Amino acid sequence: MHWREIIRRPIITEKTNFLAAEYGQYTFVVDSRANKIQIKEAIELAWPNVVVDKVRIANMPAKRARRWRRVAVRKPGWKKAFVTLSSGSIELFEGV
Repeated sequence: MHWREIIRRPIITEKTNFLAAEYGQYTFVVDSRANKIQIKEAIELAWPNVVVDKVRIANMPAKRARRWRRVAVRKPGWKKAFVTLSSGSIELFEGV
């Protein structure tokens, strides 16, 4: 897999901004077939000045919701990766 297929998008919330500033930990939505080694290599290829220390993975469950009375909607499950850096930092919004 190419690194652009593995890393879908970063997760930007108040909590992830705090983790990035204090602990050097970034959160990404990744492909559900990717493992920790592939995620580590993809991060290091996408940002060459970064050294990944640790990768943690969480599988987020699918959710069901009801709209109106009879229409049931299902959101698919997805995989979240917490990447801890030993050196360097990731610039998510360059030039903004």
